[in-house]
Amino acid sequence: MATTERQKGFTLWFTGLPCSGKSTLAGMVAGELKRRGRAVEILDGDEVRKHLTKGLGFSREDRDENIRRIGYVCRLLSRNGAVAIAAAISPYRGVRDEVRAGHEAGSFIEVFVNAPLEVCMQRDVKGMYKKALAGEIKQFTGVDDPYEPPLAPELAIETSAETALESASRIVARLEQLGLVEPAHEPAYTPEEAEKIRERLTRLGYIEQ
Repeated sequence: MATTERQKGFTLWFTGLPCSGKSTLAGMVAGELKRRGRAVEILDGDEVRKHLTKGLGFSREDRDENIRRIGYVCRLLSRNGAVAIAAAISPYRGVRDEVRAGHEAGSFIEVFVNAPLEVCMQRDVKGMYKKALAGEIKQFTGVDDPYEPPLAPELAIETSAETALESASRIVARLEQLGLVEPAHEPAYTPEEAEKIRERLTRLGYIEQ
């Protein structure tokens, strides 16, 4: 089927502090878009560093290069009709804006996954914040390296104020509003489906809460 204006590819870019809920939401939104017949690829920050950007460190220069590479893959996917979903901390505003500028107008959708630092620390099942505070991990975003929030994201999600299902539904609704996704004729998820998705994401290690 030919790519129509409504079915054109786009990049959905989740940014936020570690353990803010990016991967959880990326997985839930991806599942719903696939259910609607869209071709979707998730580029998760942790997975990307194991493969695409293996060897890069955590200096500002290496972090920027990491995001540029993710952005490049997202641009290739989106311009060929796929939905590219990036779930990466991407702490620096400048390189995020650079990635946006490399996309066609209207095809880069930035979602600020906002959660207070103390909430992120509570969700941290891997103990990364604890190690960073103890000095065992250096240049950790939110502890000894800054996070620069978006100034004008297409959507800001307060993950400490609503459930993951509510957040995912709002994101899909925003994509519908922007004309990037056709409206569904039935609810996105039943509570049972949402719980199954959450369990699967937990098993895969993506869950952040």
